[in-house]
Amino acid sequence: MPSGDGAPPGAHPSRVRLGGGAVIGSLRGTVLDRSAAGEALVEVGGVGYRVTVAPGTLAGLGDVGAPVFFWVHHHVRDDAVTLYGFTARPERDCFEALIGAHGVGPALALAILSVHTPMTLRRCLLDGDLDALTLVPGVGKKTAARLLIELKSRLDLPELDLVAFEGGADGASARSELRAALAGLGYEPDEVGAVLRRLPADGEVEPMLREALKLLAVER
Repeated sequence: MPSGDGAPPGAHPSRVRLGGGAVIGSLRGTVLDRSAAGEALVEVGGVGYRVTVAPGTLAGLGDVGAPVFFWVHHHVRDDAVTLYGFTARPERDCFEALIGAHGVGPALALAILSVHTPMTLRRCLLDGDLDALTLVPGVGKKTAARLLIELKSRLDLPELDLVAFEGGADGASARSELRAALAGLGYEPDEVGAVLRRLPADGEVEPMLREALKLLAVER
């Protein structure tokens, strides 16, 4: 991995010192190249850094020579050292929370963030939305149910009143059915999300649907 030690003042990647080692926290430079495999080559002070990014991030990069800034997660394993780049700090923070969950590696974490922004992922957790998580390639119902339970303790939700998921997969499935039923009746996603936060974390679909419709009728 290039160190960038020969770069002029002000061109160094941002670093955090941990245990005497240099951990790259951000990169500011120019786009030197990019590949369809999801890798951008960023030149900083004459040194090229290979940065793995999500497909949407790769598509949003400028042409060769364009300026670029990434918040970076420096991932170190016994057999590889990889830089993962994000255009916004909340994306990097969310990525790091995801890879801390059991069974979630960097590839799956990137896949999740390719489908959901950090905010929509938080909404999925808040609403117990299994169906939204299964939109991610490689995530089935069982994996989604496990992620709902595990990620709620890893993702910081200061602005949201996170409901408990003690109801497990059955409770989450009931809420997903309720969400689909309300959407089918023509309610907007924001309306559905707001009313779900006012309902119990689990329960039977029909009574919850009746209660949701009462609440929505009052709101409208």
